[in-house]
Amino acid sequence: MYADIGLSFGALAITHPRLAGAMLGLLIKGLGASHVLWGTDSIWAGSPQWQIEALRRIEIPADLQDKHDLEPLGPADGPVKNAIFGINAAGQYGIELDSDDQPIEDYKDDNLSRLKAEYLDAGNQRDNLFWGWVRSQK
Repeated sequence: MYADIGLSFGALAITHPRLAGAMLGLLIKGLGASHVLWGTDSIWAGSPQWQIEALRRIEIPADLQDKHDLEPLGPADGPVKNAIFGINAAGQYGIELDSDDQPIEDYKDDNLSRLKAEYLDAGNQRDNLFWGWVRSQK
């Protein structure tokens, strides 16, 4: 069983940051840090960068750690947060990681890597094209 924190983290980080920290701590305590996944629901909330920054900065308050016997989340780029941000999901998708938690296989030929390369070749500028289905009026 895995927990995907989704937009619940984002909503709590803004309205009740102590509760956001406690939620993470309780999920980690109950499921283990290897069973909590990052999710953003960004289709509804827009760019998740603010949520990423919030999770990188959050820590469970000391009084809640003591009261509920919770472990600290650790540094922004520490093992717990890195696991939540992608290492745990890599296992779900069958992506092997090396000792530095980087993918072993080179994914340069997949569609996402191709699109990223095109984006970088264009100078990191969006093209403003409308992607997807466009319904013509009759």
